[in-house]
This record gives sequence, C-alpha cells and structure tokens, in this order.
Amino acid sequence: MTATFAPRGSKAELEAPDAPFAPKFDADGLIPAIAVDAEDGTILMQAYMNAESLAQTLEKGEAVYWSRSRQELWHKGATSGQVQTVVELLTDCDQDSILLRVKQAGGGACHTGQRSCFYRKVPVGQGNAVNLASSSYQS
Repeated sequence: MTATFAPRGSKAELEAPDAPFAPKFDADGLIPAIAVDAEDGTILMQAYMNAESLAQTLEKGEAVYWSRSRQELWHKGATSGQVQTVVELLTDCDQDSILLRVKQAGGGACHTGQRSCFYRKVPVGQGNAVNLASSSYQS
C-alpha cells in the first residue's frame, strides 16, 4: 500500500477548519501519535507513525504504529491482544501531530502491564532542584 495524503498548503490553508488532511512528517518520515481512552480521556501512550502506518490505521480502524526500535510496522495488539480500535482520529492545527481516541482492549496499553504508559509522576514546582538520577519519582 502506498500512502498518499493531500499536499501541504500554506499555514492559513492548513489551519482552515475544512482543510484536507495533509500530515507533516518529520525528517525521519514520522509523526507523533498520542492514544487516549475514548471514554474517560486517559492518556494511554505516545508513539510514532509513518505514512504507511497512518494509512493502515485509517484503513483498518485499528492503531498501527512505526516501531523505531524494530524499524517495522507495529499493529498494536497483534501479538499482545492490546488492540486499539480507533473511535476518532484528530490532528492539530498545523497537522504535525496525531491524536487517536481509542477503545483499548486487553487491559492496558503499556507493555509493562500498566493501563497507561504514563504511570510515573515526576516532582514539579517544589522550589529546589531535584536530582532525578537518584530520586524515586514513581507513583
């Protein structure tokens, strides 16, 4: 499958409410994609898509990402059962980031078994510098 999206226009054209979908991929051909639970808004994970994985996501209705570590397409849940069925796909104003509202199957989105990959809390605004290398910041 060869993915073809609308050509990118001017800033004003891209930001128009009725603008065609013209995603902006970075120098590595990737675009960040954030998955959130469609029911309660919990941020589940952040990954990347290339043109092919984005096209497959649109075709299948299930999240397909690009694995930077394995350098291959990654159909979320194909082996783990943690399938993400896409309820809605949004892009930001300049179309360089994707937001997927998903129904998460399999108990969680994170490979660690957590519901969300964002399960660690980092201390903020405590008035002094924190040595994160020796600090315990997990919730």
